[in-house]
Formats: sequence, C-alpha cells, structure tokens
Amino acid sequence: MEIRELTADALADDDVVRQLYEVSRRAQLFGRESQPFWSFQEFAGALRSTDIGERQEVFAAYDGDRLVAGAILWSFLLDNTEKAWFELSVDVPDRRRGIGRALATRLEELARADGRTLILSDAKLPFDDREAHGYRRFAEACGYQLSNYEVVRHLPLPVPDDRIEEWIAEATPRLEGYTLHTYVDEMPADLVESLCVLLGQLGVDAPTGAVDFEEEAMTPERFAEMLERDTAMGRSRFETVALTPDRQVVAQSTLSVPRSGGTEVFQWGTFVHRQHRGHKLGLAAKAVNLRAVQSFRDDLTLVTTQNAETNGYMVSINERMGFRPVEVSAEFVKHL
Repeated sequence: MEIRELTADALADDDVVRQLYEVSRRAQLFGRESQPFWSFQEFAGALRSTDIGERQEVFAAYDGDRLVAGAILWSFLLDNTEKAWFELSVDVPDRRRGIGRALATRLEELARADGRTLILSDAKLPFDDREAHGYRRFAEACGYQLSNYEVVRHLPLPVPDDRIEEWIAEATPRLEGYTLHTYVDEMPADLVESLCVLLGQLGVDAPTGAVDFEEEAMTPERFAEMLERDTAMGRSRFETVALTPDRQVVAQSTLSVPRSGGTEVFQWGTFVHRQHRGHKLGLAAKAVNLRAVQSFRDDLTLVTTQNAETNGYMVSINERMGFRPVEVSAEFVKHL
C-alpha cells in the first residue's frame, strides 16, 4: 500500500478525481445509503476550488494501481491556526487492513510539523449506536476523543405555502425596524462587509463541544471565493439577510440549491447577531429563504441541516419547521 499526495495536476484529471469520488461515496454512504451525497460535479467543483483561508492537501492510498482510500486535510490559515481538520474514507472492501490508521498517522505528522496542536474530524453515526459504533471505536483507538455531537435533520419538500406564511406571520410582529431581503448567487457590495463580520462570529457563538474556536476571519475576498465555489459545484446560493435601517446585516440564512439534476438542498447556516436576538429573525430568515428556494425549483425533495444538540435556539426553530432527526454527526479531536 502506497500513500500519495494528489498534486494540482492529478486533481485536474477527471479519472483520478472520479476514482476518489467513488471511494468517498461508497465509504461515506456505507450503512446509511439513503442519505444525501454530492454529485460528481459538486465533489470535483469543491475539490478544485480555492480558499485563501484554508490550505487543502489531498491524499490517496493505492494498492498497486487501485485507489482504495482518500483523505483531505484542511489547515486554517487566517484564524484558529493551531487547528487542522480532515476527512478520511476507506473503501468498504479494503477496511481492516490498517489503511485508515496509516492515512490518519500521515495527516497527523503533517499537522504536527506545521505547528498544529489540535486535529479534528467527524463521522456520521446512527442514534441507537452512537456510543459504540465502529467509527467511534476506530477514532478512539487512534487517540481521538469525542468533542461534540451535532444532530442531522431532514425537512421533506415541498412545504405548503400556507405553512411558510404561518411562520412568517408568527415572526412579523417582532420584526419592526428590520427588513428581509433574499439574494441569489450574489450580494450587494455594501452588504458584504457586515455579512462577513456576522459569518465570522458563528464559530464563536454556536456550541462546539470540547473545542473552542476563535472568530473566523471571513473577508470579502473569501466570500467571493465561496460564490465561485458554488458555481463550480453547479449550485446556487440563496442568502436571506435581515437588515437594520442603516443596512447592516444582523441575521442570515443560507440554502445551497442544485441548479439542475439533484433535488436535495443543504442548509449551510442560519445565524443572528448576538445583539439582535429575541426578534424571531432566525425563523423569519429561514422561512423567507425556503419560500424563495421553492419558487426557484418546484421539484426539490429535501433540506438537510445539522446543529449541535445543545443549541436549543436553532433546534427549537428546526422542530417548529418540521425538521426530523435522522442521525448524529460525531466530532472528534486529538491533541498533537
């Protein structure tokens, strides 16, 4: 077995990326085959995109000429620079051969040499087996400890228009002084800076278990790269924001929607500025955004979201909207 770093030239090769995609898909859907997963275009588009806030390194394990496992290491560059995060996938027929442990060790060595003191990863687990599932046992055997549980929830689509209007009507009496606007694949230039400030606060205010995060350095340049990545993935970014009278963004909700083909929507965040909570801005932004998405495509079937199970505010909104829990995302951390 040989571990190779996949260079930019290798990642430009559709055959190589297709092999990596198929291994990742089989590995990550094993035992949870009904869950959403990226299309090849989405996977390749994300893999080939850049982010000035993160360094991405991609590795593959080969048995002869056959790709049997893959891993991606993201090292934060502008904030939280003592941390790195990775994703690891071993093809199902090739498990229990030490490949996963060898890849994890390689990533840890790179992170340690780069001055990182914490390395993190996650895995999707069923509710009824989250304490003893094989993925958790593997993580613990490699020296990782459980940091946090997030609950993955699904909302079947379409949601009837009258239900969405009920949520908006419920929030409206508390919205005096705020206006809600939805933007698709763009953001007015005068709003980008305050939106970036808001997005940067998410990692500090949202519950993150045993790991503390500092505020993320989200810049207009990084936001522009996010929009470019969405385009490369063949997805549209629906961003509903709440504005103050002086046009400061104080709440947002993001839905990522396939432009064609797939019918599954991903909730990529909902957040309200700490000084503007208590006005039902989260519910209002989510409802208005969902209404816009359903007007864009009437054949969508599902929204997927996840939140820390201790995040009572967002959990209550999701339950109010009919999201149902389907599994947990277990987050693991290791001190290097």
